Amino acid sequence: MTKVRFLGPIGGFSGEMDGIVFADTEKKNRTSAYKKKNHAPSEAQLAVRARFTKAALRAEQALEDPAKREFYEMIALERESDARRVAHQDFLVEPTFLPLDLSEYKGTVGDKISVVAKDDIGLASVIFTLTAVDGTRLEQGPAIEDGVRTGDWIYTATVPVPLGTDIFVEARGVDHAGNKTVVSANPVVGEDA
Repeated sequence: MTKVRFLGPIGGFSGEMDGIVFADTEKKNRTSAYKKKNHAPSEAQLAVRARFTKAALRAEQALEDPAKREFYEMIALERESDARRVAHQDFLVEPTFLPLDLSEYKGTVGDKISVVAKDDIGLASVIFTLTAVDGTRLEQGPAIEDGVRTGDWIYTATVPVPLGTDIFVEARGVDHAGNKTVVSANPVVGEDA
């Protein structure tokens, strides 16, 4: 049965009418409609449904933790949404990194390596690892975000590395939902990329 809300001519409606399903969100006064389909879903559609279901379950579990609930409620308030929707989206959106910025790294203590992270809410942490080509770990540590949820992460080197050394630099990020992302580069210390 279709329900109609009146606010002016029509404020919104929800329900099914002539095979079309209408969904209305009262907060933002939006209505979306879709036609019911009578065929079996494809493998890709089933995979998407399973991913959404898993994200919804993980979001519900996250909201049981008072600290995580408070975090998602804060974001929801900023976005004029609700914590459940924000948490669900956070589990669905995979974070990514732009390429590492090694322009300020010359192998001395205090040099900066930066990376920009892209995520719907932002990352919870980023860990940098510098490794020699023979596999020896030179240093590892957390990056600091330059501002709250800006996505700009900066790592400050703590170990001197001789110029001309061939190294691997890796940044591993984790968002608030536990989704992970990695970016790496293979620079020669002191050479411009």
